[in-house]
Amino acid sequence: MSANKFDAFAISDANYDPLTPLSFLRRTALMFPDRRAVVYGERQYSWQAFYDRCKKLASALSRAGIQKGDTVAILAANTPEMVEAHFGIPMSGAVLNTVNTRLDDETIAYILGHGEAKVFIVDYELAPQTKRALELHGDKDLLVIDILDLKNTSHPSAIGSQDYESFLSTGSEDDEWAMPTNEWDAIGLSYTSGTSGRPKGVVYHHRGSYLMSMGTITDWDLPRHPNYLYTVPMFHCNGWGHAWTMAAIAGTIFCTRAIDPEEIFSTILEHEISHFGGAPIVLSMLLNSPAAKDFVCNHKIELMTAGAPPPAAVLQGVEKLGFNVTQVYGLTETYGHTVMSTWNSDWDNLDAEARAKLKARQGAAMVMTAGMRIVDMESGIDVPADGETIGEILIRGNTIMKGYLKDQDNTAKSLKDGWFHTGDLAVMHAQGYAEIKDRLKDIIISGGENISSVEIEGVLHKHPAVSLAAVVALPDEKWGEVPCAFLELLEGKSVSEIEIDTFCRSHLAGFKRPKKVIFGELPKTATGKIQKYELRALARSGKLN
Repeated sequence: MSANKFDAFAISDANYDPLTPLSFLRRTALMFPDRRAVVYGERQYSWQAFYDRCKKLASALSRAGIQKGDTVAILAANTPEMVEAHFGIPMSGAVLNTVNTRLDDETIAYILGHGEAKVFIVDYELAPQTKRALELHGDKDLLVIDILDLKNTSHPSAIGSQDYESFLSTGSEDDEWAMPTNEWDAIGLSYTSGTSGRPKGVVYHHRGSYLMSMGTITDWDLPRHPNYLYTVPMFHCNGWGHAWTMAAIAGTIFCTRAIDPEEIFSTILEHEISHFGGAPIVLSMLLNSPAAKDFVCNHKIELMTAGAPPPAAVLQGVEKLGFNVTQVYGLTETYGHTVMSTWNSDWDNLDAEARAKLKARQGAAMVMTAGMRIVDMESGIDVPADGETIGEILIRGNTIMKGYLKDQDNTAKSLKDGWFHTGDLAVMHAQGYAEIKDRLKDIIISGGENISSVEIEGVLHKHPAVSLAAVVALPDEKWGEVPCAFLELLEGKSVSEIEIDTFCRSHLAGFKRPKKVIFGELPKTATGKIQKYELRALARSGKLN
């Protein structure tokens, strides 16, 4: 049999180049050198100046002995140094390891050792907890560099051998740097939250990061030169890859150290912020902030949210403030969002409540995602698109991790049968739109009935006194498990357990109503996700009062 005539061509440098988001920076610095790239208080860098700083960081790392495949860790807030790390570190051939700023010292020490970090860049504000982590880590050869953020204090802590700006001065913007020769090369190392056992190291490649940015531009309908407020922690899935995305479209990144509703509102107005993102708790914080009462904005603001499904009531409230909310879904293992609730113009004339319910869906597979399925957990067969039958979400495509670092067993388990198994439960609606119902471990099985904690939380969020709600399984002798609700109330509001039960009677079937209600502040991660594992442990402990 003769060879296929279309297979006669050879791949060459002329017709094939490995995909990498680093290519965005070089192009934007050339085309828009004087446009603002990064703004942080009084500090501003044009795209050319930002590119020069990234080149100096790459050069300084190389001169310090960093080679291809070495790990460079950074523990920092969303400051210019963190943005530069997303380019300068991989430009040196190293792998960027962003570390969660709210981790305990033992976990930080574990990550440094497991990832084999050669350099550790640390924000001054986090020096106290990091000092103990370094003692536990015990690697005397680890190069520690301090970020001295004088915007907040004139007396920063220091634990490293030199500060960031001094280290940058050891490099040169004239030194050559190279794009990756293989797009499958690792660009990032992100650790899972570690809610059960040690956190797992998720490895990203250049190809996936490039395509994540391109998919975000397409599906979020991003324009050229947006003003982007970086409220998503950049340690979390590399801040959803939005630093690389903004480089592709020459946007301006406005950095912020912390989530402060008043600062967000004022920054939006002062700098005409067009886009930002955040977990559902950020939406609740904005909605419940006193500053929301006086907030009036005359320009369009796009808000991307991901995490636990936001209640329809919260979505409605935030949209009344002038934000157009887009729901997305993803995990650390998928580079962040890989499914988006893209709006269908056929829904434009629906009433506000119906629109909010549609927006609460996590959505359909994004353009760079090869496929998404929801399958029955026993048979593996796709569930019907009836909006009712629950199954596990499976995803495949170019924005799925390479795997878990030094963990072949869990890698094979999560990527079995050619699909990434998310462990999330959802239903499928028409046109390929998924709606999350729960994590596998969060589903409540009461008397043989599957109860979605998300459904109950959605009802509880409608109560005028409730700020945040989380529902977990409470062991029960008769039913096996029953729903238990943990509620964080709005400031100045009060409500009794009996009143909550009465409210739920009007909205939920009897077996779905919480059998126990606990009031108090809910434990949260650095990204604002409620730490349900702590609540599950409390419910199982038998110590609820």
